[in-house]
Formats: sequence, C-alpha cells, structure tokens
Amino acid sequence: MSERASSRSSKVQKRARLRATPKGRRVDPGARKEILALLKNDPRRHDLLIEYLHRIQDRYGHLSAAHLVALAEEMQLAMTEVYEVATFYHHFDVVKDGEATPAAITVRVCDSIACELAGANELLKKLPKMLGQEVRVLHAPCIGRCETAPAVVVGQNPVPHASAQKISALVKARAVKHPAPGSRASHPHKDIVSPAYINYAAYCAKGGYALARACLEGKKERDELIATMEHSGLRGLGGAGFPAGRKWRAVLAEPAPRLLAINIDEGEPGTFKDRWYLERDPHRFLEGAIVAAWTVEIAEIYIYLRDEYHGCRAILEREIAALKADPPCALPPIHLRRGAGAYICGEESAMIESIEGKRGMPRLRPPYVATVGLFNRPTLEHNMETLHWVREILEKGADWFASQGRNGRKGLRSFSVSGRVKKPGVHLAPAGITVKELIAEYCGGMLDGHAFYGYLPGGASGGILPASMGDIPLDFDTLNQYGCFIGSAAVVILSDKDKAAAAARNLTRFFSDESCGQCTPCRVGTAKTSKLIESDKWNQPLLRELSQAMMDASICGLGQAAPNPVLSVMKYFPQEIS
Repeated sequence: MSERASSRSSKVQKRARLRATPKGRRVDPGARKEILALLKNDPRRHDLLIEYLHRIQDRYGHLSAAHLVALAEEMQLAMTEVYEVATFYHHFDVVKDGEATPAAITVRVCDSIACELAGANELLKKLPKMLGQEVRVLHAPCIGRCETAPAVVVGQNPVPHASAQKISALVKARAVKHPAPGSRASHPHKDIVSPAYINYAAYCAKGGYALARACLEGKKERDELIATMEHSGLRGLGGAGFPAGRKWRAVLAEPAPRLLAINIDEGEPGTFKDRWYLERDPHRFLEGAIVAAWTVEIAEIYIYLRDEYHGCRAILEREIAALKADPPCALPPIHLRRGAGAYICGEESAMIESIEGKRGMPRLRPPYVATVGLFNRPTLEHNMETLHWVREILEKGADWFASQGRNGRKGLRSFSVSGRVKKPGVHLAPAGITVKELIAEYCGGMLDGHAFYGYLPGGASGGILPASMGDIPLDFDTLNQYGCFIGSAAVVILSDKDKAAAAARNLTRFFSDESCGQCTPCRVGTAKTSKLIESDKWNQPLLRELSQAMMDASICGLGQAAPNPVLSVMKYFPQEIS
C-alpha cells in the first residue's frame, strides 16, 4: 500500500471511531439534579437565562462551574453564552473549579458620590477587620438610597444612615433579607426601608383603575389620549427627555405586535425617585402602563427592575399578583424581570438586551427601539416615573400639568436631592425651579456649618456647576449651553467642605467600573481619564482631547457623557486643579 493510501486509510479509521461523550465539559449528575429542581417545569427560553442565574445565586450563594454547565445543557445553550452573561453582571459570583466560594454574607458599601460625602470610605476601611473573614465586604456603585447616605446592603437588606455598629448587628443576626412592610423583622430603620404603601384594594377604593377600565370599555379614544399627552408637555423622565405623547404616536404607527418595556434600572448616582414612588404607590405606575398599553395597542408589558431594589420587587410581585387575581379590566401579559447589577442597563437598548437574557450591551442605532426593539418588535420604552404621571394627566387634563412650571417652564419634576442639605429626599417641585430655590424651599437649607459651593444638576453624567450659577432654571434644555443637563433630576449638593475635583474623581471611577467595554473610546477613555485626574494638577489639553474622542465616538450615552464632570471642573473650578 502506498504511503498516501495508508494515510487516507488512517484518517478514515479515525473518523469511524465516534466520540463516546460530547466534546467539552461533562455534566455532573448532582448539578443536573439541582438545576432541574430550581427550574421545575418553567420554560427553557433564552430570555429567562438571567432569571435562572438568579435562582442559582440566591440558592447557593454563587454560580459554580458545575451548575453553569448543567444550566447550559438544560437550556440547550452553548456554555460560552451562559458564561459570558454570568460574568457580565456584578451580582453574579462565578466560581471556577478549585476556587473558594464567597463568604456566606456579603456586605456592599455604596461609595458613589452622596455616600462618599457621608463617610463611606471610612466604613470600607473599618468593616473588613471588624466583621472578620466570614463576611465579604465590597464597594458597590450607587444602590439608589442616596437620601440616607451612607447606605449599605447586608445580603439583600439595606441599611440607611449606616454605621459599623448597625451593620455588625444585622450580620450577627444573619438578617440578610429585605424586611417586608408589616413584618415583625427587626431592623434599625424599618420605617425607611419598608414604608407603608397603597395596596391594590386601597388604590381601587380611591378611584384607581377607573381610567384603565374606561379605556378598555371603549369610553376613551386613542387619538384623544395621545393628543392630551402631547399637549401636556410630559417628557421622558429617565433622562433622555423625549416627548411621551410623540413616542406613543410613533410606536402606534409601527406594525403589530408591539411591546412595552418599562425601565426601572435607575443606576445613575444620585437618583432614587423611582424607588421612592414604588415603595409608596406602585399601582399608579401600573395603571399608567396599562393605559399606555391600550392606547398604543401593546401586546405584552415587560418591567425591568434593578436588582438592588429587593423590597420593590417583593411589592411588585405581590401587587401584580393581586391585580391579575381580580383584574379591573382585560390585562395584557405583564412580566417582571430582574436586573443583575449593571448601570449600563439603564440605557434603553442595553436594557432590552438584558430582558432577552443577554449581556447588557447597547445596540448600534438606527434602527431605534421604537421600530426594532424587544424581541425585534416595535417597542414603547418608558421610564417608570413617566408612566406614574399618566393617570393624573389624563384625569386632570394637559393644562393642569403644563401650568405647574416656574420660570417659563412646564410641568412638575421629582427631584432626587442628596448631599449637604438638611432634608434630602424626593421633592416634587415645579419644573424650572432653581437649585437655590430648591434648597431653600424644599430642602430646609444647607446643613449647619456648610455653605453652598456647587451642585450636580443631573447625577453623575450631568456635570458640576458652582454655586454662583445656582439661578439657572432646572429643566430639559436649560443647562445644555453650560455643558450640563438635568437628566433624571438627581441633584447632589456640595458645600465648602467639598471639592468638585474630588467629586469628578469619584464619578469618573464609577464610569470606568460601569463601562460595558463594547467600544474602545469608552472602555479605554474612562480608565485613562480616571488615571489622569489622580494628580492635583491636571493635564488639561490631554483631558480635553480625550474627552472629545469619547463624546464623538462612544456608542451610547455612558461614554458620551462620562467626560462631563471633568470638563465642568476644568471650566468652572480651575482653581482646584492648577
């Protein structure tokens, strides 16, 4: 036999020897049994991947390699698909073979701007030694409790106005669950973390869902409702500010089936208004969602709630169940989806990717989500607070809402105020109010011993302005000429005890940590900027060049807005960095 023929025969024999087991990691029978017990008879759809990862994390405290392999097999997904999603989100602890599992209790210390001002760094230094090796202490990005800074989470249990003693007491008691309203669970601030709220029966008793019922009974006209929303001037209150009525009309013009995606992933440092309303009046936004769904002929509603809001999730699960058990009218399917700790998912297309069970990577546009959104269907995307106002606007009329403004502006704004004021919190005030008026009329003034020095008008990405510019009306478009914007109306107040440059360092670290990494200008730019501003004297020409590249070439708003704090400091606080 020739050498060529012999080689050909050998190759044929190798092909004939079939592999006894699938290529790659074998599934552990015990892990498979545990995964089946967690998933039960629920559907094995890709869009439920993150929900199922949460079940594993909640049950076992981490995601082992064996469990991930078993989950991939059960859902008929490639291991790479499961692994890339599990490692993308902060709240999943992936443990490789041979690695130690995380401590039984994790304490997350928020170190975003409001909490840093209130002493979070001191807690981060003190807690590891105090709590010992059996407790894991991590720094965390904004957890949406800025009005009670410093804020900490023990497991899933929030600690407002945190001190080492309060945290230690909850750790010793192994109190790692968010106490439910009305429960007897011990908590140092139970009235803050679990305030009384208006449940389904109480909401209906005061006229709730009458508007939704009228819509479903044909007593309202779609064009009339859209026209009212347009005339009211209500704009998206998640930060982008797109006119709500115009969005309804645009999505309604798209082919059915259409979907509604509600964004409650308010991860912008300084923002907590959505949580505030959800903890007190959840059905107001749910009715707004149902009315919007009827008006735009929506087939299904998806609610995306950030994972940090464990108390809100319990409320929504309970109240949506009550709504479905005794519906006031025909309801579209309502799905509650859980985030997993990723600021980028506040961006609408990243949120949609996450709902679909993927990494929260922003999509390139066009197409826009109104045309090709969730599951490639036309999608009406709204912030929770936008829908919160729907019932009141449609009941009281567009003129009522439009007449509420100040300084020539229209409407009401829910300002999340934190920092150096006596009364931080959510303050409902006229659109167009100035920050000086907001501090004096709603926040009880500055803290004793503190003088007003500067402010963030729109959270981490909205820039920083000095107190001398405190007479600018706070609303959409009024701050653009100063290189700032109002965004979600997260106002952080700085005093003469603070430095704007230090605030910019905090915010830039946040952006660097939270960049999804998809595009180079944001991924590299935020990290490079953070390094450049560590020194007392900044290389301003280089920072301007880098900032311009990020603003011009980043895919989404994170990278485009990340330079704003640094540019603001160079423009308005030059004495701090030269």
